[in-house]
Amino acid sequence: MSNFEHQQVRLRSGRTLAYLEFGSAQGAPILYCHGTPSSRVEGYLTMPTDAVAALNARVIIPDRPGMGRSDFLVGRRIVDWPSDVVELTDALGIDTFAVLGSSGGAPFALACAALIPGRVRVVGVVGAVAPVDAPSVRGGGSRIAGRLASYAPALVRALTRLQLFAVRSEGVRRQTANAFPEPDRTLFQRADIRDGFIACFEEACRNGTRGAVWEQHLLGQPWGFDLREIRVPALLWQGERDGNVSSAGARYLANTIPGCVATFYPDEGHLSLVLNHRREMLRELIQRLQ
Repeated sequence: MSNFEHQQVRLRSGRTLAYLEFGSAQGAPILYCHGTPSSRVEGYLTMPTDAVAALNARVIIPDRPGMGRSDFLVGRRIVDWPSDVVELTDALGIDTFAVLGSSGGAPFALACAALIPGRVRVVGVVGAVAPVDAPSVRGGGSRIAGRLASYAPALVRALTRLQLFAVRSEGVRRQTANAFPEPDRTLFQRADIRDGFIACFEEACRNGTRGAVWEQHLLGQPWGFDLREIRVPALLWQGERDGNVSSAGARYLANTIPGCVATFYPDEGHLSLVLNHRREMLRELIQRLQ
């Protein structure tokens, strides 16, 4: 497993929170909530420094507890994340900032918007999962996976370890790429993108699979806050050909979050959406942040 760069802060609880920064140190601050199971190294794939710096942005990507190099937090909830974000941004000397959440990171970004509105100026979500208690996703994969992680965590940890071992095979990596719908399938034919995507998963499980499995459990439960109470400007981007999360869930989020400005792309998938449109997403966040 590669030794990716990281920085870290020591939280008041004594836990270590690891993170990476991309872009310009003087740029507009954007706190990025990575997907799941993933880690701060997602930034190498989706937020490369040259592209981010060109927009005069400063993207900070922390490993959530139990992922990457951040310490596990027993019993953590989605609504606990904003307090970690406050401590991190305080340590970095950042007062107000934008939050961007990708895929399984979206609930954590939205929790920040709901619970620390004095710090978050604008929130964006891309390829976002929806709450399991939303009408559009009831009975869906997130709920099933969440229940399995809740009631049989040892089994899910074992399956995750098996998956982690399997993706180190070049043949399995190619098969994984072929499982995605277009246009993501074509992107995953590129070794740099395929390997970068898998590196996010491998780094998430650097210290074991417990953090990844617990987060799967969290995404299969109610989030613990009311989307209708979000009062900061909200932006949403969704690919209609996304094979990971449903457009129906994205429409639920867009219709529930007050004043949410949503953009749907008929020809984009889960990863292609970020890779092809990250500049315009960051630009919109920066404009609203300033």
